Amino acid sequence: MDFTLSERETYFREQVKAFIDREIRPRHADYIAQGHTGERWKVLPVIEEVKEKAKAAGLWNFFMPPRSGRAHVDDSFTFEGTQLTNLEYALCAEEMGKISWASECFNCSAPDTGNMEVFLRYGTAEQKERWLRPLMNGDIRSAFLMTEPQVASSDATNIQTSMVRDGDDYVVNGRKWWSSGVGDPRCKVAILMGKTSFEGSRHSQQSMMILDMETPGVSIERMLSVYGYDHAPHGHGEVSLTDVRVPASNVLLGEGRGFEIAQGRLGPGRIHHCMRTIGVAETALAAMAKRLQSRIVFGKRISDHSIWEQRVAKARIDIEMTRLLCLKAADMMDKAGNKAAQVEIAMIKVAAPTMALQILDDAIQAHGGGGVSEDFSLAHDWAAMRTLRFADGPDEVHNRSIARAEFGKYGDVAAERPVR
Repeated sequence: MDFTLSERETYFREQVKAFIDREIRPRHADYIAQGHTGERWKVLPVIEEVKEKAKAAGLWNFFMPPRSGRAHVDDSFTFEGTQLTNLEYALCAEEMGKISWASECFNCSAPDTGNMEVFLRYGTAEQKERWLRPLMNGDIRSAFLMTEPQVASSDATNIQTSMVRDGDDYVVNGRKWWSSGVGDPRCKVAILMGKTSFEGSRHSQQSMMILDMETPGVSIERMLSVYGYDHAPHGHGEVSLTDVRVPASNVLLGEGRGFEIAQGRLGPGRIHHCMRTIGVAETALAAMAKRLQSRIVFGKRISDHSIWEQRVAKARIDIEMTRLLCLKAADMMDKAGNKAAQVEIAMIKVAAPTMALQILDDAIQAHGGGGVSEDFSLAHDWAAMRTLRFADGPDEVHNRSIARAEFGKYGDVAAERPVR
C-alpha cells in the first residue's frame, strides 16, 4: 500500500494551508471582534472579504459533486469550482478544521455542501438556477430541516412533519430543530424532510422538498445554544411550520423518496465533518504541547511529568490512526462509491469525534482554569465536537451498522465447538 501523496493532493493541501496562514489566521481577531459587536446574527465583513480572495485564487467549491452519468444528474448545468476527489478534499478539509470559520471562506461549509449536491443531483434546471447557482457562488446560505424535538430523530421514520397534497401545493405542518444556519440572514432556502404519507412501508412515507425560507408560515422560534455557545453567526434554530404552502413541483425526485435522497446526502457530509475534526484535534494537541512546556509546577515543567508524556503520546497515536481511517474511507468513496464505503464512513464518524474530544479534554486540563474560559478556543471546540457524537446520526446508530456488517460475515457459519 502506497501512502505517498500524489502531486495534485500535495499541491491543493499546500495551497489551502498557505492561504489560511496568509489570509485567514491573521484576521481571526477581526472575526472575533466583528462577531461580538452589535447584532449576533449578521454577515461578517471579514468572511465576505476573504471569500472573494479565495474565489479569485481558484480555491473554491472543493467538494466533488455527483459525477456526470450518475442517475438524475442534469449534465447541462456546469458546477463551477475546484471539484476535488474525496481523498484530495480530505487533506484540505483537515487544514480548514484548524480555524472554525475557514471552511466558509472556501464555500465548503455545512449544510451548504450537502444541499448543493442534492440540488445538482435531483433539482430541475429552474431550481438549479434559482437556488444552486447563488449557493455555488457563495451569495446565499441554506439549511437542512430534518430533526424534530418531539421524536427520536436518530430513527428518521419517527419524523412527524406532515406534507398534505392540496391541489398544486403541499400544506406543511410541523416543527424542526437543530436547523443549522437558519439564523444567518443569508439563509434563503432549506431542504425539508417530512411525511407525504403515514401509511405503507416505513421507509417510503418520507419525502424531501425545497422550502423557500420566506414562505408564509415559516417561523424561527429561537436559536439554540450548545453548552452555552450560540454559534453565531451560523448557529442552530428551532423552526415552526404552520400551514406552509409549498408548490408540488418542489418535491425532490417524487413522493416517498426522502430516505433515498438522505442516504446520498449524509454520507459525504459525515466524512467532511470527520476531516475537519482531525484538524481540530491537531490544533488542540499543538496548544497542549506548547502549554505544557511553558508552565512550571513543583519545580519542573508540566511536560516533564510522566502522565503528560503518556497523554501527548496517545494523542499523536490516535490522530494518526484516525487520519488513516478517514483517508481510507475517502479513497473507497472515490473508487467504489459511497454505498460501498458505508461501514468505513460509519467507523470514522464514531472514531473521529471521540478521538478529538479526548485530546480537547486533555488540552483543557493542561490549560487549567484558562482551558474552560473563552481566552482559548478549547472550550468552544469541545462543545462543537461533542455535538458530532449525535449529529448526522448518533454513535449508537453507526455502531449498530458496523456490528451488523460484522455479524453478516459469520451469519451462515455453524457454531464452532469449543476447543478443550
